[in-house]
Amino acid sequence: MNEAITNKTAAELAEAIRSGEHSAREVTQAFLDRIDALDGTIGAFLHVNHAGALATADEVDRAREAGEELGPLAGVPIAVKDIFCTQDMPTTAASKILEGWVPPYDSTIVQRIRAAKMPILGKTNMDEFAMGSSTEYSAYQLTRNPWDTHRIPGGSGGGSSAAVAARLAPLATGTDTGGSIRQPGAVTGTFGAKPTYGGTSRYGLIAFSSSLDTPGPVSRNTLDGALLHEVMGGHDPRDSTSIDQPVPPVVEAARTGANGDLSGVTLGVVKEFASGDTQGAEEGVLAAYRAGVATLEKLGAKIVEVSCPNFLHALPTYYLIAPSECSSNLARYDGVRYGVRVGDDGERSLEEVMSTTREAGFGPEVKRRIMLGTYALSAGYVDQFYGQAQKVRTLITQDFQTAFAKVDALISPTTPFIAFEFGARTSDPYQMYLSDLYTIPTNLYGGPAVSVPCGLSEGMPVGLQVMGPTMGDEITYQVAAALESTQGTLLADTAPELTAEGK
Repeated sequence: MNEAITNKTAAELAEAIRSGEHSAREVTQAFLDRIDALDGTIGAFLHVNHAGALATADEVDRAREAGEELGPLAGVPIAVKDIFCTQDMPTTAASKILEGWVPPYDSTIVQRIRAAKMPILGKTNMDEFAMGSSTEYSAYQLTRNPWDTHRIPGGSGGGSSAAVAARLAPLATGTDTGGSIRQPGAVTGTFGAKPTYGGTSRYGLIAFSSSLDTPGPVSRNTLDGALLHEVMGGHDPRDSTSIDQPVPPVVEAARTGANGDLSGVTLGVVKEFASGDTQGAEEGVLAAYRAGVATLEKLGAKIVEVSCPNFLHALPTYYLIAPSECSSNLARYDGVRYGVRVGDDGERSLEEVMSTTREAGFGPEVKRRIMLGTYALSAGYVDQFYGQAQKVRTLITQDFQTAFAKVDALISPTTPFIAFEFGARTSDPYQMYLSDLYTIPTNLYGGPAVSVPCGLSEGMPVGLQVMGPTMGDEITYQVAAALESTQGTLLADTAPELTAEGK
């Protein structure tokens, strides 16, 4: 394995390719070799795209040799979460019901990655249809946390975050419906960003909850995340919720933040998330978070306490809205129009085939959320449950708006606890749902948020979350880069080395 290449950041790799220090093929082959050697331990990938990735790398090398100007991330390999449609690779959303399905088109995000000449290494594992916080609900395999292979890598984007943390890929894509980029980022020591809802296109994204789903970057540091954010972002006329505005200047903000000066920036500490008695948050997580807050203050930020009382209602609100939307979105998987069909023996009725297909194709967490959502939307209950949840969503939005009249950004821990061991929470859905306690309010509001490593607890990474106003993504990158500038990249400095046998 060529660790001199795989230890570099995406920005360093892009510069090395532009300067001719490394060819794009050399870089891509180094990551493919590492995947072949170590992914049997990690389980990050559902599909590896050897030939396609090398073909793109060769295109970049020919362009450089011809004297063409290369884009900011040309030749830098990337892993793609298996929820984005890719016309030359299977797309399953980690579900048996889509096993073997190859879409006839690329999602907008994948089109933009291809246009940026980034070799796609393969598709990464996830919780089925992005429903989960541990990647234990994938229908295909477990993904392990590179920091401790007995622990979860977060979810639903555990495959993407584990791939980046294990240096199997310098960059990855994710989607964030309730924290599925930020929570895996926090527990694997990686950087993860949820852009403003509508700032990145959902076209070609397999829908979970349409008013919440947001594609975003996963990376080893803030600048790499910003570079990928600018590749992924921008208006898409094929997505009716896409915002017709320029991508916020997140790369410039990340470079500014790296200077470590936050003079003139006011940050609000969310009072309801700062105390140790909130929903069982671990003291080690809170201690690392408080140390991160103290560091931000030393960098010149003014820290004030902000009360957002409705944030504590976000979890039940989310678990009415998201399952309601998923019960509608997943109705299309009936064995007739998409994916596998089970029980079509010529004897069963159409309804029986649909029922048999859905029983066989969906996993337990997906079925649980479909049932919750169907009940919440049923006649006689829609106003009592779904309607009330939408009203609380408005109150949470008002909390954010009130806060942003006083501060530039809000900060909180990203997760209440460090990565837990496999099986520790699968028997208690509520305990699993608490993983996203701090991240869900931003999805209900629609603003941007990032998770950046802020320390360790029990030898495992802890993340600090920065939340910004709508289309104010740049402040989240500036603050994250400033914190990062004081401690280097936690991953590069501390993460354990991997072997084929695991840690």
